[in-house]
Amino acid sequence: MCGLAGEIRFDSGSADTLAVTRMAEKLAPRGPDGAGVFAQGRVAFAHRRLKIIDLTNHAAQPMVDPTLGLTLVFNGCIYNYPELREELTALGYTFFSHGDTEVILKAYHAWGPDCVERFHGMFAFVIVERDSGIVTMARDRFGIKPLYYSVNGQRLRFASTLPAIVAGGDVDTTIDRAALHNYMTFHAVVPPPRTLLQGVRKLAPATVRRYEPNGEFKEWRYWNPPHERRPEDAALTREDWRDQVLDALKLAVKRRMVADVPVGVLLSGGVDSSVIVGLLAEQGQAGLMTFSIGFEEANGEKGDEFVYSDLIAQRFETNHHQIFVPSSELMENLPGTIAAMSEPMVSYDNIGFYLLSREVSKHIKVVQSGQGADEIFAGYHWYPKVADSTSVVDDYAAAFFDRDHATLATQLAPEWMAESDVSRELVASHLLASGADTPVDRALRLDSQVMLVDDPVKRVDNMTMAWGLEARVPFLDHELAELAARIPPEFKLNDNGKGVLKDAARLVVPHEVIDRKKGYFPVPQLKYISGPYLDLVRDALSSQAARDRGLFRQEWLDKLYADPADHITPLQGSELWQAGLIEMWLQGQGI
Repeated sequence: MCGLAGEIRFDSGSADTLAVTRMAEKLAPRGPDGAGVFAQGRVAFAHRRLKIIDLTNHAAQPMVDPTLGLTLVFNGCIYNYPELREELTALGYTFFSHGDTEVILKAYHAWGPDCVERFHGMFAFVIVERDSGIVTMARDRFGIKPLYYSVNGQRLRFASTLPAIVAGGDVDTTIDRAALHNYMTFHAVVPPPRTLLQGVRKLAPATVRRYEPNGEFKEWRYWNPPHERRPEDAALTREDWRDQVLDALKLAVKRRMVADVPVGVLLSGGVDSSVIVGLLAEQGQAGLMTFSIGFEEANGEKGDEFVYSDLIAQRFETNHHQIFVPSSELMENLPGTIAAMSEPMVSYDNIGFYLLSREVSKHIKVVQSGQGADEIFAGYHWYPKVADSTSVVDDYAAAFFDRDHATLATQLAPEWMAESDVSRELVASHLLASGADTPVDRALRLDSQVMLVDDPVKRVDNMTMAWGLEARVPFLDHELAELAARIPPEFKLNDNGKGVLKDAARLVVPHEVIDRKKGYFPVPQLKYISGPYLDLVRDALSSQAARDRGLFRQEWLDKLYADPADHITPLQGSELWQAGLIEMWLQGQGI
């Protein structure tokens, strides 16, 4: 788990090592344990390291294998690297380190870019071949690890975060109007390849891109599980599916314990993180560290779920840490939270994960977390709404979108409106593609392959890595996800959502954490904006930079200032926070 950056030239010029070094410095929080630079002619790679597997310098990056003629920078973790190493050793490869980084190098040499299909894990990597000049970049199936890039003339730059790309300099920071439409409509989700900035793009999940020395490239998607029923599964009962899910989840959790340092759990008290703790306890993990966070109540809305996290911690005798954040500390840390965002993310969870990660990183370097269960097993409230849909695009948009195209036109300044309803068009292209049997399958595929990547997954990566903490997400084990995609929707929709997962969880954890209202990371102060929070947002939207940019109609902003709590999106987000956040983020990037 680290940060990577680099530049490749596709002409006779040499890579700008100083720019790459600036990018790497921006990534320092992601990798506080080591730094390295490789520069040779048209190539410059840089890396910041968080030591998790093979703590020696033999596993340092950029990693160069002069015998194979390959140089690599890599961010993430390959959980099945010991098995792959054995396989590669049998093929005649020898190793100078003991970690997963070198396994990627050897696997690439043995099997080419298709090696990604053998990896169980989360990863983003870039490899350059010395002899051919070919550059290959790849991203894991769910995009758990980020990979941003910028093309300018005959130069390609890449990095683990968008701010690192900007720090390299000489990048077009013009706002992308289509991306702005996504941000304001698709609940701040800006799918690849777009970002809010015209000059920065991101590689899509489950994608390999391969550059020739002249800059021409081809890319392909290597994973797209069908959300369809198989004839051989027709006779499976609810209990059969439950048992298969439990077995697959046990394996997913076990895989994510591979490390040369201790591994803990972020314990919200919900069914997802609770079952992770229970399964680890079953596997004999003694003294497991668990961590929960809570905030002050606001507007009558409770700010913690300690009663449930405490229950799990006591049941499984974990080494539990309960973290309470007073409102003053929340306000104080908002600028740091926004600075940690690769792109603006409106979820209130961000400040929760940021402060939780700060405290967790004082004790441990690796945690497992429950993200992905809702998108894989149908835990959100909109799935039942589309179950009998005759127009899945209409019904999904009504449940998920923050506003429709016509409403947005009354809020954005005319020059910043996209020419068409690009967000609805994007969602429709995914929902109506072949390979999904039912409206629920279509919505789950969209959420797990698009929304998840640029909301929950990105949030967890950005906020944990801001403190040099590695988060692993067992619900996004690709074999577990493939299994879930085959399960008939009715088994997922049982028990108000995630039915089949709850069936499995009942064999592991107390029913009290299962049979209750779904919880979130509640941060009421950012939903019902008032006092210093209102001042913070108003100052950002009234600044000279914001006035010069002119994203929003002033009459709309005036309505929001007058009564922020009266302007809440269908997903219970604050419209004022959404508008203010984008300005605070842009200004934080010096844009």
